[in-house]
Parts: sequence; C-alpha cells; structure tokens
Amino acid sequence: MQTFRSLLNRTVLALTGVALLVGGSALALSGTRTADRLPVPPAHHAFLTGAALTALRAQGWWAPGVMAGSFAATALCALWCARQFRVGGSSLLPLPGTGGTVRTRALEEALNLDAVALEGVARCRTRVFFSRGRLTVRLHLWLQPGTAPAAVLPGLTRLIGRAESATTPCTVRSRVRLSHLSHRVPHVR
Repeated sequence: MQTFRSLLNRTVLALTGVALLVGGSALALSGTRTADRLPVPPAHHAFLTGAALTALRAQGWWAPGVMAGSFAATALCALWCARQFRVGGSSLLPLPGTGGTVRTRALEEALNLDAVALEGVARCRTRVFFSRGRLTVRLHLWLQPGTAPAAVLPGLTRLIGRAESATTPCTVRSRVRLSHLSHRVPHVR
C-alpha cells in the first residue's frame, strides 16, 4: 500500500510540474497577445503598484536579480522533484573482506526467514535500504496471539546483531514494529 501511495504521489507531482512548465512556457513565449487577456487585479489589491514596479524595473539590479532568483528556485524545485524518484539507495551491498557484493533483496529474505523462525512470530516483513555506507533495516513483526513482545525481543536482538556483524564496515540502523495477530473467534450463524 505504501509503495502504491508513493508512486501515486510522485506521478501527481510529475504531472503537475509538467503542466506548470508547459503553461509557463506558453505564457512566456506568447508575448503580449495572451498577457492582454489575463485578468489583472485592481491596484489596491496588488502587492506592487504599476508605478512601484516601473521604479523597480528602472534599477540596474532588478532584471539580473529576478532572473537569478527564478533560476535558483527552478533548480531547487527540479532537484527536489528528482530526489522524490530516488527509492532506496543502492541495491548492492559490499561484503567485508571478500570484495563481493550481496543484493539487499537477498539480505531482506534471509532476515525475514530468520525472524519468522523465532518462537512467537507469526509472520514478518523486512525492508533493507543501503545508502552512503549506512544500512537501514526495517522489520515489521506480527506476533502470534498470546505472545508477549518481551519474549521475542532477545531473539530479535540476536538477529539484528548477526546482521550488524555480517555487514561490519557499514553502520546498521534498525527499526522494529511489533503487531499482534487478532484472536480468531468462531462465529455462529
């Protein structure tokens, strides 16, 4: 669900950006024909009156300042938009000593299998992100009915410790979310 929402947000962001880019370009390239037809607010509602704007345009710094500000704002917005499409860093994790690599998806599956093997854990979803020498492990564990979280924590600590020792040069940051499966109550009809 989270990936669908993220994909939807990025798609809406990209479509909005393209629409604004096309609309702004059309207004900038059309000249005064379109500008004469645009609604103009009354002078008492405007931030700058016509006389104040004319006085600013007469200054030598106005045109380069507006252009530089516009380019900087456009570059920052484009950078922010590009960062939205970056999902999770590298999918390859370097192994210590051997010079080899392992896919983060394989590490996710291994951690997932080990977590499900813990007593009291019904199922688990694991996500591993590797970026800038840091490994982020997100575990979402569903505990069996009647299992206390304190019973699972020692095994979970050992599991995360093994992941840290396997990826020694990387710093590992882990986030654990515990949920309970509900008791199934039989329904009588």
